[in-house]
Amino acid sequence: MNLSLYSGATGMQAQQLNLNVISNNIANVNTTGYKKNKIEFQDLLYQNPRQSGGQTGAGNVIPTGVEMGNGTKVVSTAKIFTQGQLTQTSEKMDIAIDGRWLFSS
Repeated sequence: MNLSLYSGATGMQAQQLNLNVISNNIANVNTTGYKKNKIEFQDLLYQNPRQSGGQTGAGNVIPTGVEMGNGTKVVSTAKIFTQGQLTQTSEKMDIAIDGRWLFSS
């Protein structure tokens, strides 16, 4: 496959996953205790067809190199642990955590 088409396709796929995560966050905006997600990207391997400082012939030197990226990929989705809105329920068994704490088993 042509490198430019592959690079564009990886970008579109990564943005589609980003849209999926954002739409999931929006769908759960009223879910009690939901922690939103954030997607993280990473560049794929770069190719260096022309190195900086290389000779072009006739004594000329290439001042800057050329780097061609091979696209992007999703490396992870991370939870964002920010404090949510506390709601008074007046129920005996309801509890809330105020601050940077988590339940653990």
